[in-house]
Amino acid sequence: MIDRNISQERLDYLWVFAYAAALVFLLRLVNLQVIMASHYREIAEKNRTQIISQAAPRGRIFTSDDVAMATSKPSFSLIYFPGQLKTNSELDALASGLSRQLTMPFEDLRGTLYKSARRETPVRLAENLSSKTMFALSELKTIYPGVDIIVEARRFYPFGSYLSHLIGYISKMDAREWSVYGKDKKYSMDSRVGKTGLEKMYEKELKGRDGGIYLEVDSRGKLSRILESRKWVPGSDVYLTINSKAQAAAEEGLAKSATGKGAVVALDPRSGAVLALVSMPEYDPNMFVAYQDERDQEKLKNLPEFNVALQGAYPPGSPFKIITSAALLESGKVPTGETFYCPGYYDAGSRVFKCWQKKGHGKTSFLDGLANSCDVYFYNAGLRVGPLNIENMARQFRLGMLTKIPLPEEKEGNVFGPSKRAARKSYWFIGDTLNLAIGQGETLVTPIQMALLMSAVANGGVFYRPYYVDKIVNGEGATLYRGKHAELSRLNFKDSTWSLLRQGLMQVVDEGTGQVAKISGVEVYGKTGTAQNPQGKDHAWFVAYASLPGQPSEVAVSVLVEHGEHGASAAAPIAKAVIEALLKSKLPSKTYAAPVSSVQLGTAAPAGPVPEEGKI
Repeated sequence: MIDRNISQERLDYLWVFAYAAALVFLLRLVNLQVIMASHYREIAEKNRTQIISQAAPRGRIFTSDDVAMATSKPSFSLIYFPGQLKTNSELDALASGLSRQLTMPFEDLRGTLYKSARRETPVRLAENLSSKTMFALSELKTIYPGVDIIVEARRFYPFGSYLSHLIGYISKMDAREWSVYGKDKKYSMDSRVGKTGLEKMYEKELKGRDGGIYLEVDSRGKLSRILESRKWVPGSDVYLTINSKAQAAAEEGLAKSATGKGAVVALDPRSGAVLALVSMPEYDPNMFVAYQDERDQEKLKNLPEFNVALQGAYPPGSPFKIITSAALLESGKVPTGETFYCPGYYDAGSRVFKCWQKKGHGKTSFLDGLANSCDVYFYNAGLRVGPLNIENMARQFRLGMLTKIPLPEEKEGNVFGPSKRAARKSYWFIGDTLNLAIGQGETLVTPIQMALLMSAVANGGVFYRPYYVDKIVNGEGATLYRGKHAELSRLNFKDSTWSLLRQGLMQVVDEGTGQVAKISGVEVYGKTGTAQNPQGKDHAWFVAYASLPGQPSEVAVSVLVEHGEHGASAAAPIAKAVIEALLKSKLPSKTYAAPVSSVQLGTAAPAGPVPEEGKI
């Protein structure tokens, strides 16, 4: 006999369970129908539709004087819509015709067409085709129904390798990039994204919203009909601080140097705006977006992506004497009128250290020592000032630190001095001080660091963070971003220190080793240099800044020519050309009469006389 006397307590538990189950069901229903309704509606819509995307034009990139460095041009994709062509003989004929035009294997095309026809799903047969190929395929389009050509936008760099290390390049995204961009509806798995340079740094601003052909499919994914074609929306335009004429002068000058390798960086000392940035060897970013039928894979194997301007670390050579000069002027340990005798060498006891001028400079004071880059003067001054003071001054000039330009993989270089030796628990010798005083030894700097150093000398000690984007403007003309200067640090030197430094640097160009950089009507302050290189020929340096008489300096420039040997002959003419490109239009016509050679985007002046002897 079954006992039906169920306790009230057990019934209460059952009711609680029933209510809880009903509540969970209700909450789930609210979640599906209300909270997540739009999400599931989107999933359902995706299951009902397929999209053949059409890449939108990326935002254009302009220089400060409105020269387009990156634009878009049309490319074409070939689509097959299954339906009217179904028999194997028809598909074979289509594959044969396409194979000849696309230079693709017949078997591969036939297999793709068979699969598309069997599944009744459209397929992209080829993409990024040139106009020439598109016109050839147009005839097949009239013969074989179901074949269509859609227009997309392809990145194009009108001046090829110009400014390539700053602009960068784009290519198809990989799995890692998909994890970054995949949540953004503007991207699909085959989207092209910025890989380096500002193409990468400003990817989301440059990226437009793709258009496409929307297709209706059934529950099995088979094509039912074409719903609509949606127009793309282009990305925002980026305006750079780069001056196209200065950039062209730097590009041409470095390309025509003895080795064609090195870097040029020009900054505006008033703000830190980058006026020119060159790294050689360089590459043509068009290689990554070349038409499928014109692509040369061999050229992509050894791409020179190394940015010498930001990543190349070299001994500074004689330009470091600016820092040694600042240390002796600020310390007061070496009166500027005091002379040291230069016989062409300095005997340190265990070793003889030479001056670049073999016959010597004779009695030399501070200004003549800086103007003629007398090594013996700076050997003596360096010993008097002391290596720790020189090392500390190098750090004040931000050597061994990032300039913080918004580009990836910038290098810090290395400040060499007794404090580092002490940290390693090793000795510091007199020879180390002598090398340090003239910028040799373990000290390493990048070209952009030297441009920043000269910029600070030009403006009285302010270090601005270098920047290269002036503004970003969307398709409606609204400014989304505007670049501005940001101060990194400041030097508080005596007025006499700045005055003597500038006097010495002007004397370098007017009377000393840098006369090749002299420009009529322009005040040019510079320093030549040669950096010893144990792996081969010495590297050539020239650093400078310039202004019109009575006006603030408008440009500071750093030039490094790898294995160029002589700063005066290899590097100084390039700096001169950059300065002329920026300032010559502001000179009275009667003042500036020197002929110039034309370049693709601007002008570059011919080289002047070169000192006959030495490596400075």
